[in-house]
Amino acid sequence: MCYALKVMAFLKSKSGVKVLFVAPEAAPFIKAGGLGQVMFALPRALKRMGYDVRVMAPRYGSIDLEKFPLETEYEGIHVPTGSGTNNGNGNNGNEATPEYLVCNVKKFTPDDSDPHAPAITYFLENLEYYEQRSNIYGYNDDAIRWALLSRGALEFLKVSSWVPDVIVASDWQTGFLCNYLKTDYKDDPRLGKMATVFMIHNLAFQGLFDPHFVTEMDFDDGQSLVPSFFDPRLLKINGMRRGILHADVISTVSPTYAKEIMTSQYGELLDGLLRERRSRVYGILNGIDYDDFNPQTDQYLVENYDVKTVRSRKANKEELQERFGLEKNEDAFLVSIASRFTEQKGFDLLFSVTDVLLKELNIQLAILGSGEGKYMGFFQDLEKRYPGRVGTHLAFDAVLPHVIHGGADAILIPSRFEPCGLLQHEAMRYGSIPIARKTGGLADTVEDYSSNTQSGTGFVFKEFDSFSLMVAITRAHENFKNKTVWQKIQKNAMVKDFSWNNSAKEYAHLFTVALGFKKRDTAKNSPFKG
Repeated sequence: MCYALKVMAFLKSKSGVKVLFVAPEAAPFIKAGGLGQVMFALPRALKRMGYDVRVMAPRYGSIDLEKFPLETEYEGIHVPTGSGTNNGNGNNGNEATPEYLVCNVKKFTPDDSDPHAPAITYFLENLEYYEQRSNIYGYNDDAIRWALLSRGALEFLKVSSWVPDVIVASDWQTGFLCNYLKTDYKDDPRLGKMATVFMIHNLAFQGLFDPHFVTEMDFDDGQSLVPSFFDPRLLKINGMRRGILHADVISTVSPTYAKEIMTSQYGELLDGLLRERRSRVYGILNGIDYDDFNPQTDQYLVENYDVKTVRSRKANKEELQERFGLEKNEDAFLVSIASRFTEQKGFDLLFSVTDVLLKELNIQLAILGSGEGKYMGFFQDLEKRYPGRVGTHLAFDAVLPHVIHGGADAILIPSRFEPCGLLQHEAMRYGSIPIARKTGGLADTVEDYSSNTQSGTGFVFKEFDSFSLMVAITRAHENFKNKTVWQKIQKNAMVKDFSWNNSAKEYAHLFTVALGFKKRDTAKNSPFKG
């Protein structure tokens, strides 16, 4: 039976699996990036399918309690720190550190009549490590904060009236949870039955260090117990490795990325471990919120439209040109960039070819984003040298992506690697055509246009080099000049379904897979087997 049929068969016979997502951020309460959005959209999509899905995150001081009123779920949870124990994960004789940290759990209960409301969300409350912090990330004691979240969630589940079948941990920050569950809590009559899914959004981030520059003395093989919260060794713990090693199932954010991370090129020194666990590694694409990104209803567009009225984008293109100081020219091929400016995103490829492209082709560039200085300086210089042809907004802006997707002819995504990427989903939803490198989630979602079959949703290049990028941009430009062909490509892109509904169905199946592995492993390790 093919995978799609297995998913559909499971959905017809679902049996009320209960799922808890644990993460350091969750929209709409607190969000720093894509993880926070996933923790809102995926549980909500599963909830709409009828699943009892909940989320747990820290109760930061910046959460708006007027907008999101919380009620007390449980008071006085004593979370063990590992200090004062004799099991090898103590605090190196430092008797001043506490044996427990006391936490409370708050609960947000959404209005069930609101289809846009998040899932039920629990918040782990601790004054020192969460409530007094203005940011989610970036503190010297982040390792303690994430160990506390991981262990605090498990301690709460020991006393909670609601008990999940599956816990979903996300990235290195909650890799500790998978570790604790398989070691410290493996004999707990309640927790020992729970399966874990470990979600990898970006393998490059593994802890409070660069994994490529770790000495032999500091190397964490993931086999030892998690040290005490106050043990300096905790700072060297590789949460990503431990999540992969101890989870029942590992999921990544695209099928291609799931394959890529098993190679030395993309594996970030964890490819060997991932190959060992390859039977438990899955790739499921992230989706986008089709309510937030909808050209028919988007309030930030001058002219709303759908796949049948795609010609109405003309007014939005003029608006985009005006906002970025570009010449109003319907025939100019308006290419956008909307991104963080980091090495991962591949903009180094533009350094040697952008002048040639701007001189030889009727191209305009609208550039939105911020990041590393070398890219900021490059784009600023282009704007100065090509007034009316290049426009920039080098700062974060929540509104401009809608304006860009609604008006740009194409969007440039030349990533060195891309676990999933949501930008191409959003752009295609609006009929802005991706020019993208064939890697990770981009390879799974952007189909190279073929003039022979008139199929395809973008222009794809394989090799990470400037010449390949230039060829892809030139191909796109030549097809853009034929308005009939270009509208066909736009329609191909706009009818694709990258909503969370499809992803949620695959995750629902993955939860049963995780429970199956858990049951098998428990039976295998039982002293009463045979």
